[in-house]
Amino acid sequence: MGKLLIKNGRVVDPANKVDAVRDVLAENGRIAGVAENIRANSAKVIDAAGKIVLPGLVDMHVHLREPGREDKETVASGTKAALKGGVTSVLAMPNTTPSIDSAENVSFLKEIIKSTASANVFIAAAITKGREGKELTDIAELKKLGIAAITDDGSSLDPDKLMLEALKKAKANGMLAICHCEDKKLSNHGCVNSGIISTRMGLKGISRESEYKRVERDIDLAAKAGSAVHIAHISCRESVEMIRRAKKNGAKVTCDVTPHHFSLTEEAVLGFDANFKMNPPLRSKEDVSAIREGLRDGTIDAIASDHAPHTENEKEIEFERAEFGVIGLETELAAAITELLDQGILDWPGLVEKMALNPARILGIDKGTLSIGRDADIVIVDPDKAWIVRREGLVSKSKNCAFLGRELKGAVEYTICSGKVAYGIHS
Repeated sequence: MGKLLIKNGRVVDPANKVDAVRDVLAENGRIAGVAENIRANSAKVIDAAGKIVLPGLVDMHVHLREPGREDKETVASGTKAALKGGVTSVLAMPNTTPSIDSAENVSFLKEIIKSTASANVFIAAAITKGREGKELTDIAELKKLGIAAITDDGSSLDPDKLMLEALKKAKANGMLAICHCEDKKLSNHGCVNSGIISTRMGLKGISRESEYKRVERDIDLAAKAGSAVHIAHISCRESVEMIRRAKKNGAKVTCDVTPHHFSLTEEAVLGFDANFKMNPPLRSKEDVSAIREGLRDGTIDAIASDHAPHTENEKEIEFERAEFGVIGLETELAAAITELLDQGILDWPGLVEKMALNPARILGIDKGTLSIGRDADIVIVDPDKAWIVRREGLVSKSKNCAFLGRELKGAVEYTICSGKVAYGIHS
């Protein structure tokens, strides 16, 4: 493997407290140098003057849909979409068909990844067999297979006793538990945020209580188990406040938020466009403000896309019948630049912490930094380039994007994976 030299870019690497114009040298797939005026004979050179050079993004919440729903997405198409968005590592969720709940199914997915993935894919396995919330998977065995986390994502594990046991086993095996916090008795088959908008539209609402009550429970159970817990895609003010308070009290809790939840409010659903139907739902302006403040003050640790591809047949139907979820791998960085960086909520180091460093640390994977000797996963971004999100420009197999037609700022020019240019805007 050869050398790749990135010249004159503004390198932002918070793990090493670097935010300055530097050169970056990759050699044999690893970071070999970050310094001024690096010279390297026979290296391929990329001039990054005026551009931002970042560690490859780590998205800890991605649905690749394979095995089972290859009509929506595959490991191949999903990882190509990731690279286009500057994401070099993804955590694949286990709600596939079959679910990733056994050694056999993990091995099957690993073979698919080995033969078709163009970015790094880490695997999250199910907490319970078949994600049915009844019987725990063999967490110790899954750990031996290199699973990065366990989650029944898409569902919350209802029985308190079983969830407590899962958290104890996760701790015993050094595994991270990721929680989808939703009490389905309280969300009660709703499809939008509960409030004036749901009333005006005549749609059943999903209360904020259905989320934050389960956030409260899972933090309490993790404390009893002495384990860490990660709360996925929080959406409401009460969840932010609860997690902020728990952190102050020393709880081992982390959380993430999606770009659609810090960019959009419930008013977006007024046109009955199912590309704005997601779970948790888009919330009120006050909730969006609370999430932005949580990102700013460090309560919210990470940004993840919750990339959820669906076919046209599943989205372009009556709102109530449409599937929940939207794609996000290709737009998450630009959405964060547009909504958070340009509005002064985060600076570049803060943004890289939320989208690369912190998710890697939470998952315990060796990514998210440009430290010497680490894998040369690098993104080069034009921070000022504006672009309009168009359906025909999306690489994902599915096109159910909440930002279609919207102008975003910040374009990925190159994504480099293990020292190789895996995506180039000009290629």
